[in-house]
Amino acid sequence: MLKERREQARRTINRMAQFQSGVGALPRDCMITDISERGARLCSDYEMPEKFVLSLSDDAATIRHECQVVWRLGCELGVEFTDVR
Repeated sequence: MLKERREQARRTINRMAQFQSGVGALPRDCMITDISERGARLCSDYEMPEKFVLSLSDDAATIRHECQVVWRLGCELGVEFTDVR
């Protein structure tokens, strides 16, 4: 059995979001499969850079996080929110 190494529990959300690699770059779609206060698991058909801004919108607000990739496996990747400590 694998030991959980995360400090914060993740919750499944399966929601569309967008990532943007820099100022002036076009936003691209991705799927957030699970999320915590400090990071998320994403899936994308696009090549995602090592650092980017992730935006998740709902009817009330848009949440943005600066992200750093910590692992990759096929189209999935895990990110740490670098703007949250």
